[in-house]
Amino acid sequence: METVKDPVVPVHIPAPTRKIHPQKFAMWFALGSILLMFAGFTSGYLVRRGQGMWEQFEMPQIFAVSTIVILLSSLTYFLGLKAYKKQAFSRYNLLMILTLILGIAFMVLQYLGFKQMYAHNIRINGNVSNSFFYVIAGAHLVHILGGIIALIVVLLKNRFFNKGKSPVGLEILGAYWHFIDILWLYLYVFLLMYR
Repeated sequence: METVKDPVVPVHIPAPTRKIHPQKFAMWFALGSILLMFAGFTSGYLVRRGQGMWEQFEMPQIFAVSTIVILLSSLTYFLGLKAYKKQAFSRYNLLMILTLILGIAFMVLQYLGFKQMYAHNIRINGNVSNSFFYVIAGAHLVHILGGIIALIVVLLKNRFFNKGKSPVGLEILGAYWHFIDILWLYLYVFLLMYR
């Protein structure tokens, strides 16, 4: 009696795709929304400025210092992510804590800048130019605060649960962090040019 062999069924191995990670896609979508919001703010700023009754004022120098601080935080984040990918975890921790400190320093410097403006009678309830400045800079500050909270969460997660695992969470937060930093650079230059 002849034995019947099972037919050989070819195994289908899916070809690697270049699809974007769903969480990265969600982050890019969120960044697009933030970009549109600030584009609306700056467009409204220019339109209202063109209508007259606009008061020019000097931005305190502390805002220039805060700009340097936030750009340095982007560099430390970038280097921290590289260290994580190389599994140099002590260097990663040091760089990310430095990023966190720089982010908090940015917020403190912004607050001190607002205080200086307030002391020079540049107030949110004053001229419309003052109001626009506070709204634009304040909205950006809220986004930095969100980034700082997310950075603390990711640092704790990677410290206790994810050490050596996929860096996707760090890459997603990095996209946000770098975007918010570059956004401040744009806003700072914009506000300097169109006071």
